[in-house]
Amino acid sequence: MKTTLRIEELAQFVLGVLLFSSLDYAWYWFPLLLLLPDVGMLGYLFGPKIGAFTYNLLHHKAVAIAFITLGMWFLGDFYTLVGVVMFAHAGIDRVFGYGLKYPDSFKHTHLGTIGKK
Repeated sequence: MKTTLRIEELAQFVLGVLLFSSLDYAWYWFPLLLLLPDVGMLGYLFGPKIGAFTYNLLHHKAVAIAFITLGMWFLGDFYTLVGVVMFAHAGIDRVFGYGLKYPDSFKHTHLGTIGKK
């Protein structure tokens, strides 16, 4: 099942790349921005509950899709770009086993414990 889920998340990442290609931004922006959602980890400086909240906010697919949709329909390409980066980042993170966080520990995710097979 883990392999199936990773393939699904990889497909999400590829879709993110395709969505980025439809935007009017130079390709060098994609790898530069791809790690930006990880700034949500800074919340862990204030404890695991705040860290989990900020991390999950920037890694949640529904938030990314909301940015994409609002950007495409109302707010413009910048908001679409934000959503596409979040969407692609969430996919590639989950390919490597980094899921949404529980409020007790960074390593405790909806995919299991990070580093535990």
